[in-house]
Order: sequence, then C-alpha cells, then structure tokens
Amino acid sequence: MVYDHDTMSVATATTGDFVDWKGIAFDGSHGSHTSLTGEKHFINPVGPGWASPAGTGDDDARVLGKDGKRYGPLPKDWAKFEGVYEHGSRAVISYTVAGIHVLESPGWIDYGSTPVFVRTLNVEEVHLSKWSTPMPLLRVAPDTVNVVMEGKGELKRENGFWVARLAFEPHPSKTRFFISRADSASLESLSKTFTAPLDLAPLTKGGPTRWAQTTTTTSVAGKDDSAFISDEFPLPLENPFQSWMRPGGFDFTPDGKAAVVAMWNGDVWRVEGIMDKAPAKLTWRRIASGLFQPLGVKFRGDELFITCRDQIAKLVDLNGDGETDFIQCFNNDAQVTEHFHEFAMGLQTDAKGNFYYAKSGRHALDSVVPQHGTLLKVSADGSKTEILATGFRAANGVSVNDDGTFFVTDQEGFWTPKNRINLVKPGGFYGNMFGYTSVTDTSDAAMEQPMVWITNVKDRSPAELVWVPKNAWGNLGGSLLNLSYGTGRAFIVPHEQVKGAWQGAVCELPMPAFATGIMRGRFAPDGALYTCGMYAWAGNANTPGGFYRIRRGSSPAELPLEIHASKGALRVTFSDPVEAKECTMKVWSLKRSKDYGSKHYDEHALSISEVKRSADGRTLTFSIPDLAPTQCYELKVADRVIHGTIHQLNP
Repeated sequence: MVYDHDTMSVATATTGDFVDWKGIAFDGSHGSHTSLTGEKHFINPVGPGWASPAGTGDDDARVLGKDGKRYGPLPKDWAKFEGVYEHGSRAVISYTVAGIHVLESPGWIDYGSTPVFVRTLNVEEVHLSKWSTPMPLLRVAPDTVNVVMEGKGELKRENGFWVARLAFEPHPSKTRFFISRADSASLESLSKTFTAPLDLAPLTKGGPTRWAQTTTTTSVAGKDDSAFISDEFPLPLENPFQSWMRPGGFDFTPDGKAAVVAMWNGDVWRVEGIMDKAPAKLTWRRIASGLFQPLGVKFRGDELFITCRDQIAKLVDLNGDGETDFIQCFNNDAQVTEHFHEFAMGLQTDAKGNFYYAKSGRHALDSVVPQHGTLLKVSADGSKTEILATGFRAANGVSVNDDGTFFVTDQEGFWTPKNRINLVKPGGFYGNMFGYTSVTDTSDAAMEQPMVWITNVKDRSPAELVWVPKNAWGNLGGSLLNLSYGTGRAFIVPHEQVKGAWQGAVCELPMPAFATGIMRGRFAPDGALYTCGMYAWAGNANTPGGFYRIRRGSSPAELPLEIHASKGALRVTFSDPVEAKECTMKVWSLKRSKDYGSKHYDEHALSISEVKRSADGRTLTFSIPDLAPTQCYELKVADRVIHGTIHQLNP
C-alpha cells in the first residue's frame, strides 16, 4: 500500500512489479515521474483521508497552487503526520487526527488475483467527558472493492467510498479493515485467518537489527608538497544493499569521531575512521533508508536531522543498535509538486536552534506553490516554516551568518543570466521571476544584486559557502569559501561592503579539481575542511559521488584575501607574496531576461597603467584609469585568475 503523508490517506494498493525507475534521481530524465508498474487493486483520489474535524466534510484545505491543485500537508489541527516506525519488515505510521494519536500499519493476505490488503489502526484512549464531537470519518477505500471491518465503529458506503467512524473508548482502541476485490463472503472468511497482532505499540519500541553488515574502504592520502592537500574517503560503491553512493549532505557526529552521510536516493550511512591520518580504515554502515531525495544533514546536539523534499526528518534509534527505528517527521510544511527541479537543499542551524534550507524553483516554468524558489526557516520546535527570501532558481544550500544574514548561491537560467553568490537578507527578492513572488517589476533595480556574478567558465554551478574558522589555515582563517558542484573545486571569496552594497570575487584554491561536484562542507576541530558531493547532470566533474578532506599544506597559497575597488585603482591583498607579472584585466556585462542565461556583452580589456607592490609583497595596487562599476571582471595576476563584481567604488 502507498500512503500519502500530506493527506494521511492510502493512495493505492498494488501487487507485482514495483516502479519504472524513471525520474531525475533514477535515470536522470527531466520532466518524467516515477510511476508504479504493478497491478493497482484500488486507487483513492488525491485528497484528505479523514474528514475535517470541524465538520466541513472532506474539502481539501491545503495550499492552493497556481494550477488550481492542492499541495502540502493538511492543517495540523486536521491531521498531522508524525513519522514512521520501522520494525523488521513492518512499518507503523504515526499521525494525529483532530489531535488524537493514531498508529496505522499495512498488511497483506495472499489470495491469488484478489489479494487482501489490511489496514490496522490503533487509536489512543479518548475520555468522552473531554471530547464532545465524534471521531472524524475515515475514507477507507473506493466502493469498487469490498471491505470488512474488525473492531468497534461504523462502516458504510457513502458517495462512492467505504467510510468508517471509529468508536471512542476509554482505552486504546484497535480496528482493522480488510480490503479486496474478492467477494464479500470470501473476504469475511479470509479476515478471520489474519493472525498479526492488533496491538501496534510493541512495534514502536525499536526492531531487530537489519543492517549489521558493514563495508570497509581505505582513505587515500594526498600529496604533501602543495598549498592544499586533498585526502579521499572512498565510498563503498560495492555494498550489500546496492545503495547508490551519491552524497547530498553530511555532518559530524557529536563526539567528532565519525560522520553521517545522506545519499540522494534515500539511504543514510555512518562512516568511522575519517578523522584518522590517511591511509586509514573506513567503516561504513547504513543506518536509514527510504528518504525522499535527502540533500542536507545536521546534528543539533545529539539529534540527527535530514533535509528531504517532503520534510525535515529526525532519525531516532530507539534501542541503541545504531540503526534508525523511527523516522520522525520534525516538520513537513514542504509543498511538494511533481516537478523534478524543486530540490530541497542544505541544512543549517542558528544559535537558537532554528533550521534553514533552500527550496528550488521549477525549471523553465512559472512557480506553482509559495515555496518555489525560496530560502526557508523552520522554527526550533519544528512547528512552523517561514519564507525568508524569494526569487531563487536553483539554490544549492545555505550558509548562516552570525549577523542574521545568509549566503545562498544560484544557477544560471531563466531570469538568472549567470551564476550568483547572494548575501541574503530576510525579505529580499533575488531575481528569478519564475520563483513565487509578489514582485512584478522585471527590471534589475527591482531585485537584490548578487555579491558576485560568476561566469560559466569559472564555475558553472556554485554550491554551498563555508567560513574558514579563524584558527584554521593560517592567514586564510576567517575567509569565505564557495564550493562548486559544477567544477569540483573550492574557491576563496574575498568581499567588501561599499556604500551599502556588498561586492566580491572568486578565485579557485590551487589544487586539482575533485572527480565529482562538491556541494557541502564543514570544518572539523582538526582544522581540515571535509566536503562531499555528487554528480547528476550539468557538471564537469561527473563521477557519481565523493567524500574528501582538504588540509592546508606548507606551500604558499597566493590567494586574494581582500579586494578594494576605488576610483582608478584596484587593490588586492594576497595570502602570500606575489609577483606583479602578466597582469591583465577585462570586463563585461550581462543581460537578465526571460531567456536562459546571457552572453558576455561589451567584453573589453582595461588598461593597467601601473602596478605598485607593497613592501611585504602581499598587496598589489593596480592603477586602472577606466575602472568603473561592472557586473563582471577578470583580473589575471601571474598564476591566479580572479573573477569578480564591482557595484560601487570606494571614495
């Protein structure tokens, strides 16, 4: 049986083959959707599985999309999904209806071409003295099938469906529904053969270990004679579960000795040994499965949270065996449509425990739901979601700053002429008219400008930004880094604020590109940057996935730490002494429109009349008579190529 957690209904029941394995996360196809291929024995229409507790019938009260369809979960006082308990081959769904706690588990009786599908429900005790209205009606199945009810309550046909009203009792009540295309007499007889316990509570205490088998790999040490050294943590590509190892996010365990890594196709793994000096043994163990395109991982204290397209899930180990027994729904305000492009990416917290992630918009199409193309904040208790900023196209993660601002990148496309690094403030609109927004003015003046425009050849797809801790990487401490899904590189991002406008630049770290795109990064207490990522499409680094550690080496990095633009001059301070040789600069502009991307307009060189080098050799001041605000520039200095944006000139 297939459950719809938004509407708390059984969508369908099937036998035979599973799905067609189509869709962006399976075969890479755009615009196709995974479909069930087995025989469907009954189908319920999209809509609430329980009638409104307010007595307004079963009218869908969810968010109304621009296409006239309903999306997202039901109001919490109507029905609220709380999670799924896993116990061996059994699953128990936990939810509330009108605030009353319900456990439900699917079952099955083999009866040839007319199998019996079983819905077992446990409802918490309800004291009638405190409850004045009857239990809302439950839509069991369409009346094209037969249904037998076991337990107290009323079952009847109504408007083309079997509906039931469960009885309130001063103790937990237990009810079963047997659903089949078999004739009524056969179904009545078969129902008496079903021996699974009615009481679901024992299945919510933690089940038998399912994935005790571990897989090992060996970390690979990088070369120590460079400015940055990359160690690789090989993924267990050959594993007992045929898990497709494409990391979408990770975080360190609270003890700092291991990491939890989420794979895009729904598995979550724990890996030990990553803190050891390479080469070292890495031990991988699967701890959860079945999540919906997880692309963010975050520990908050001892609690483990995962960003999925449908929810922020909290993974709970109930019996201490190291595996997830309860996939708790911490927040499911997500408004999920069928569109392939609306990824939910990244997961970070602030000092108060609130969560943040980015929700992409639709590709080449107008938005449908309010969350399309937004930065989202989820309250620390998971009770509500707030839209902080709008106008994003494909925002691959978020970085939370101490001052209440955020860094969010975006990808070239419609209404986004090139890639962007955005310093985001609550309430801002960041340019994508196809995102859900009240902005109707298509001029550039109506949007917040990016801190940096990035052209494709530099980074075709930026991801998450990471702050270097002040005590790490020598004089690079306190710098801002950008990770790249598109090129598999890390970039330093020097930036400044001039007349209220933030502007900056990017320059890649002098090290080889990784074999896959890197999207998520976190610094560990050892001072190293750990980063993971994957490839799906539109990237130069097309190995399916990877997990790495970047250490600071002993060689000079020669990276720009500060860039100061003023009338007629550009001053760049580097991490190490640099030679003022082979210096060139060019600029160009972009055109933002409803078309995909932008070519370079008016690309031309700027004359550098003089270069002054500071006494310590770290600061170069370029005299550029024609220097002016520009969307894009490229400055070449010896072996370094800096791409940046100038909105304002310093006095």
